Amino acid sequence: MNIVNSELKEVIDSIRAYIELDKASGIDEFFMRERGTQRAIDNTNNLESLKQEALNCRRCGLHKTRRNVVFGSGNPNADLMFIGEAPGEDEDIQGLPFVGRAGQLLTKIIEAMGLKRSDVYIANILKCRPPNNRTPLPAEILECEDNVKRQAELIKPKVICTLGKFASQTLLRTEIPISALRGKFHAFNGIKVMPTFHPAYLLRNPNDKRLVWGDMKKIMKELDIKCPNSSK
Repeated sequence: MNIVNSELKEVIDSIRAYIELDKASGIDEFFMRERGTQRAIDNTNNLESLKQEALNCRRCGLHKTRRNVVFGSGNPNADLMFIGEAPGEDEDIQGLPFVGRAGQLLTKIIEAMGLKRSDVYIANILKCRPPNNRTPLPAEILECEDNVKRQAELIKPKVICTLGKFASQTLLRTEIPISALRGKFHAFNGIKVMPTFHPAYLLRNPNDKRLVWGDMKKIMKELDIKCPNSSK
């Protein structure tokens, strides 16, 4: 025990001497990096590396027509991740996901949950816009889907909300219609997945907003998020 105490005292004395030396050099503030902070830094760096890969991607023909690669945006340590189908024209111009009319509706949904866009992470299956917003081709999905799966693996959200048929079927490896998938939790690599209708669909079918809100309330319950308006 005396040996342990002696060694501990040496360590403490060494740290004290190091601090005193820094103080003598004019350094009077010291910071301890928490594990959570280190994880956030690591996630940001890893996502940035993955983004650089996507920016340089030439694996399918969409690179010939894109303006920008729309990689994803938000909190790299988010508990909640939204995954859509593909960028539209507004996203292609700005290089950010869900910034057009459908994106504005998604923002309202997020805010109705008591969150901000900066609290969640938003991405798409495809990182480049299909011409004229056409349906993604199977070959394009095959070449690009690994990007969003790696994003999910890095972020490790507690819940993924897939928006629409293509995102839901691609991530869950199923051909079940979105109308049958939504409203129930599924699993992707140990992460709970809640499929729901795409905001673009809701713009055409506003009566189904209540169904999507029901899906969001299930996500909120899973994440222990208190509804900011209990009347909803």
